[in-house]
Amino acid sequence: TVVGYYGILQPFADALKLILKETVIPNHSYKVLFYVAPVSTLIFSLLGWAIIPFGQGLTLFDFSLGIIYTLALSSLGVYGILFAGWSANSKYAFLGSLRSTAAMISYELVFSSAILVIILLTGSFNYTTIIEVQQSIWFIVPLLPVFIFYFISILAETSRTPFDLQEAESELVAGFFTEHSSVPFVFFFLAEYSSIVLYSCITAILFLGGYNFPEIIFNGSIINLQAIILGLKTCIFCFMFVLFRATLPRLRYDQLIELCWVNLLPVAVAFIILVPSILVAFDIAPY
Repeated sequence: TVVGYYGILQPFADALKLILKETVIPNHSYKVLFYVAPVSTLIFSLLGWAIIPFGQGLTLFDFSLGIIYTLALSSLGVYGILFAGWSANSKYAFLGSLRSTAAMISYELVFSSAILVIILLTGSFNYTTIIEVQQSIWFIVPLLPVFIFYFISILAETSRTPFDLQEAESELVAGFFTEHSSVPFVFFFLAEYSSIVLYSCITAILFLGGYNFPEIIFNGSIINLQAIILGLKTCIFCFMFVLFRATLPRLRYDQLIELCWVNLLPVAVAFIILVPSILVAFDIAPY
């Protein structure tokens, strides 16, 4: 049966079905952490939106250390996954959480290295300042190689294909949330997809100038066009997540770790040295 016009109501039907299901808690699980894990994962994923500027002066909290805040939250997200795998007392869930934690910690280095290059270029941790610096040129143009390894790292951070090793159905059933059902299971999925949209939005801010757009259209209208522009840029990266999922096969676990430590990290460190060297050589450093 098709739910809604061309099946567009299917996600709502699935959500309702999961919410109405009975929550099954394994007898041998550590029940407090079993419940805390999905809640903490969702909270840390949603807290990231607090400092996103949706337009000029349109942010919940224009934090001067916004990037540090984002990095801290992405690191804390690992705990929910670790707790979920350990508290379930199941070997599949535990292996899935260990895989996910190792991947997230590994790619956190590449992710933070790419962001460090942008900090060195702008001289600021504030998202609004980073957007304003990109009024003349978006960072994706001069920093295309940095963008490529940055995007690979956020695919691994959000555990999307080809890095979704903790959800490897063939050997681990569903990874760290194998034993979770009903609402806790929904929380994990909401956290995962919220993270995808959040990282897509942060990518749009760091590399595509955020809410900035060449002044073809007048921004002083009743409708805030800046927020719409940021939304459209975010959609581009969300589409890239879906595109990679449809085209790339899953990596083996050793390939995942090797790609980070042997291939991406040396390139990231090289750019951390190269970019400030160029800035100093041409006397264009912002500090």
